[in-house]
Amino acid sequence: MTSAPRIDVSTSLRDGGAEPTSQELAELAASLATDVLFTLPLGSAGGAEPDATWQLTGERASGTAAVYYAEGRTHLRKPFLFADGFNYGPSDLPALYGHFNTPYEEGRPGFLDQLRARGFDIVLIGFDERHTHIQHNAEVARQAILRTVAERLGGEPLVVGGVSMGGIITRYALAKMENDGYDHQTATYLSYDSPHNGAWIPLVLQQMAYFFEKLAPAEPSQAALIRSPAAQQLLWAWVPDSTYTGEVATASELRREFVRELADLGNFPRRPRLLGVTNGRGDGVGRPLPAGEIAFDWQAIVASATARFQPDKGTEQPIGGMHAGLQVRRSTTSEVPALDGAPGGTLDSFGKVADAISAKISEEYRSGAFVPTVSAAALDHDPVTWDVDPNLDLLDQAPDRFHLDDVGFDTDNTTHGQVTAPLAEWILDRLT
Repeated sequence: MTSAPRIDVSTSLRDGGAEPTSQELAELAASLATDVLFTLPLGSAGGAEPDATWQLTGERASGTAAVYYAEGRTHLRKPFLFADGFNYGPSDLPALYGHFNTPYEEGRPGFLDQLRARGFDIVLIGFDERHTHIQHNAEVARQAILRTVAERLGGEPLVVGGVSMGGIITRYALAKMENDGYDHQTATYLSYDSPHNGAWIPLVLQQMAYFFEKLAPAEPSQAALIRSPAAQQLLWAWVPDSTYTGEVATASELRREFVRELADLGNFPRRPRLLGVTNGRGDGVGRPLPAGEIAFDWQAIVASATARFQPDKGTEQPIGGMHAGLQVRRSTTSEVPALDGAPGGTLDSFGKVADAISAKISEEYRSGAFVPTVSAAALDHDPVTWDVDPNLDLLDQAPDRFHLDDVGFDTDNTTHGQVTAPLAEWILDRLT
């Protein structure tokens, strides 16, 4: 029987060294960047001003909706509700609109402008605390759905979904509304590179976030974001601190509870047509990141950090280490798949950390998978044991292997949440 995926950390003291002075620690802290966040990069705000803004309040969370009517319209008639994704603090809905409306081809309108030209009224759903529990923000999404139904003229059914975690929030909200007897009047659910079976942040980078947090505190810190309820619920493999030894797929009780709760609700809403797109390729071709090889190796006078790409399963495979002063920590994993190079929506996680500590890193090593394609495509596999080949050719799978009714794949492994021509055209083709 295969053992559960796990991490082991060993701690030792360096030979022939001395504890750093307070001045050396201060100089080290000053050299470390503190604004590293493993999140969807939206860029600056831009785009149209909303025609209306709604305040949304649930029992445990609150948020805002920005409403953009279709061309030539002054009321809701054909609603397209789209929820924001994972990050720290409140949503920036102007930036979200600008991101999804940035033209993906020269001479063509942005994706949201094309939807509005085809008669859709855009309702962007934002959250006051994007990092809180998914179930809490699902209450905000439910309020947006109910407000939309109440204000809509006519009987046109809703399209409801979101990007990244926003697709999970709305997935849960719709399923919970069905379970609670609410009529959500939604005909189509749409997820955009959402981690249906879990997201991936390399375990060694999670450890480094915790390790360096003590040297260079910040608010918000990357470590605080990793500790947040939403991160715990989204990440397939998670560690609570830099010294944790144990199983990684079940380390968070919040994730275990959320997976169980989704299963009790039927995993997905039953009434809508279920659509999803992934920023990853569907043919099983990932990024050329050699499993187990060093991504970056940083050496300073009083500290060091080495990160390896995740090895492919095996027993006690080294993933890296770090030290500050005399204390040295080295980490290994067992039975954890090589997800960094898997096909999927990418984040420049290795690049962000390397830049933060001024470590040299090759350009081709900066980005790895954040939402593997097998997760965004909602392939039917266990979201805890991950009994699946992350490099599986999904174009060759039968439709009943997926929870979604239809899936759109990108032609390359592109940045998580990026609007690309293949994905935008796929959505437009199926909605209009």
